[in-house]
Amino acid sequence: MPPSPHGLSRRALVAAAGLIPFAQTLSAVEAGLIRRPIPSSGEMLPVLGIGTSRRYEVEPTPDKIAPLKEAVERFVALGGSVIDTAPSYGTAEEVLGFILPEGSLREKVFLATKVDTTGRAATRAEFDRSLTRMKVGTIDLVAVHNLIDTAENLAVLRDLKAEGKIRYVGVTVWRDGQFDGLEEVMRRETLDAIQVNYAIDNREAAARILPLAADRGQAVMVNVPFGRDRLFKAVQGKAVPDFAKGFGCATWPQFFLKYVLGHPAVTCPIPGMAKAAYVEDNLAAARGRLPDPAERKQMEAFIDAL
Repeated sequence: MPPSPHGLSRRALVAAAGLIPFAQTLSAVEAGLIRRPIPSSGEMLPVLGIGTSRRYEVEPTPDKIAPLKEAVERFVALGGSVIDTAPSYGTAEEVLGFILPEGSLREKVFLATKVDTTGRAATRAEFDRSLTRMKVGTIDLVAVHNLIDTAENLAVLRDLKAEGKIRYVGVTVWRDGQFDGLEEVMRRETLDAIQVNYAIDNREAAARILPLAADRGQAVMVNVPFGRDRLFKAVQGKAVPDFAKGFGCATWPQFFLKYVLGHPAVTCPIPGMAKAAYVEDNLAAARGRLPDPAERKQMEAFIDAL
């Protein structure tokens, strides 16, 4: 998947917003994170996770891993649990293998990865490599990445679920052009979860995918909730509108995430969070009040007018 925009544009926005220094914000996180259920089981998850595409694809050396480890530790300490990765994300699984065994992190993390090969033997081998790379014995959720060989791969994943190696199965896409295939799979298969692209400036999933997921009882993970770099570029140099203060938005990342979370079918957006400061900023969107339908329309109008 394309990179999330946690780069120069975000840092500029954070600086422009005049945020309180990170160390001084800890008293503001005492309220718990909003949680939503996985419909197939009722298991409750915090509504914000970490996506590892690109930002966790680093050389697995102590100096490169250190800031990522700090981010994951802060994320878990503040109540987060969902971490999403994939074998196709370069070294991301291997990097998590160095981070998660530290202390009791693994037992506090809801770990998700994917399969993207064809043929039963290859898919099983890929799954086994994921276990080895991440140094784990089980994985919470495994999804068929980009609908690759969906029927065959779902059969393998269900076998693994029956063996107790995984707990949930799903499928993923990351662009609107995949929605026809996604809809067909969602209707045909019994899935615990899907992953789909959705952002305030890319709302097609709300029209087509999210209502179907609600009808089918499928959890929804959201990738690229910041619209790649489109949203940060659109608001560069602009202040968060005053009306957003009514539902607790102090920064643009919180504005974008609270919009996505305002849709009741969304279970968990997974923005990239490679620094502890980004974790703190983003998790603030998972606390307090979310925008109601009228406020979400107001948010849309504001962004559409840029």
